Amino acid sequence: MRRAVVLGGSVAGLLAARVLSDHADEVIVLERDDIAPSGDFGGGQGPRPGVPQGTQMHALLDAGRRKIDHWLPGFATELVADGAALADTGTDVHHYLEGRLKVLVDGVEMISATRPFLESHLRRRVLALGNLRLVTGRVRGLAFTGDRVSGVRYLAGQLTGAGDGAEAGDVAGSAADEEVLEADLVVDATGRASRIGAWLREGGWPEPRTRRMHVDLGYATALFRRPEGSDGATLAQSLATLPDGRLRLGTLGRVEGDRWIALVAGYADDRPGRELQEFLLRCKEDPAAPFRQLAEDGEPIAEPVAYRHPDNRRRDFHRLDRFPAGLLAIGDTLASFNPIYGQGMSSAAIHASCLAAHLESGQSPRDPAWSYFKRVRAVVDDAWQTSAVNDLKLPHVTGPRPRGFKVAARLSDLIVRASVTDPVIHRRFLDVAHMLSPVKTLMRPGTVLRAARAVRKQDTPAAGAPLDVTV
Repeated sequence: MRRAVVLGGSVAGLLAARVLSDHADEVIVLERDDIAPSGDFGGGQGPRPGVPQGTQMHALLDAGRRKIDHWLPGFATELVADGAALADTGTDVHHYLEGRLKVLVDGVEMISATRPFLESHLRRRVLALGNLRLVTGRVRGLAFTGDRVSGVRYLAGQLTGAGDGAEAGDVAGSAADEEVLEADLVVDATGRASRIGAWLREGGWPEPRTRRMHVDLGYATALFRRPEGSDGATLAQSLATLPDGRLRLGTLGRVEGDRWIALVAGYADDRPGRELQEFLLRCKEDPAAPFRQLAEDGEPIAEPVAYRHPDNRRRDFHRLDRFPAGLLAIGDTLASFNPIYGQGMSSAAIHASCLAAHLESGQSPRDPAWSYFKRVRAVVDDAWQTSAVNDLKLPHVTGPRPRGFKVAARLSDLIVRASVTDPVIHRRFLDVAHMLSPVKTLMRPGTVLRAARAVRKQDTPAAGAPLDVTV
């Protein structure tokens, strides 16, 4: 290809740009926020308007860590050298279920760092590529030539902020000021709020069906100074069930700057607010000891920042019967999942590998990218199943349950309960949670039977009937 254009300079867009740099003479990243290089990392290390969830806790799952290290060798080592934490599930990643610490199993690693820190390092590495160029501007639409996308219409210029009487991220100018970036391939990485459906419709193409699952999740994140002499887990996660069946989640981890970052999450009217006292109270009420200790000994650095995730959504590109050549989608543009499972950044990294496989297969950008959408659908299906089965179990989540849902939900509960004490089950559970193995590996008869035995052993009372774990 002569030129490829990536819409969006977040994690998904940057990884797509890295892959495309091996296949195009020139790669342009079109981003509405100012992420131009400055200092050591480019664009600073603070949250930016285009990533409103950037203030919240993030962790890079093992699959994402491995994929990024493949495309950018030494990336994880650089993060750790600059202050991020590399956590191993065999020693310093502690998972709690209803306050009970799960058995530790090694072999799975993850990175704990703030999102701006991780993204700034990723920008520095990708924007240093010799055939990559950054353009600041806002996408207005796609340019079409015949049955293909031939470029991007955009408004160039400095972004205006909300204080200037415009929405954050707007670009000063009118339709007359539009410019066109010609391209052999355009990759949409603008996220869950992408307007790709409208852009396709404007060009006379059908837009993909968007599926939504209303979950009404809210979470809040706060930073703490690390107490003197503190010890224990690098990462801790607590999952507890309220009397009405809804879940509460807490996550705590070490990040750069010798700080702790903590997140508390709940659903519907149990969503956490922005008050520090409420945040600390939720930590005190958590059944897992690390959160109660944080509430007692931690020194907050700033007030908590809250964020709301109203729904999971996915765009079914694979169901279209017509699609223009020269256009792909990646990251949250394809699917946005319940963030408590931490799949977002790692999904984007795996999508980038699907893009690489598509390009390496010899497929021409002058043909519709059906093979890419087929590859990436398998990734989206698996991640969607991980979150959807658990989300549909929540009492406030409405919507049709797929065929076999009750069996899948019971199997999921069985595996989670068994992972508390059985190291083999816990390792298989972690491989799926970290996107190293597909969900179906947990449904194998041998795994289910082993899980059933583990649960019986946990809960068989000294006298009376044994626990019913039939599925």
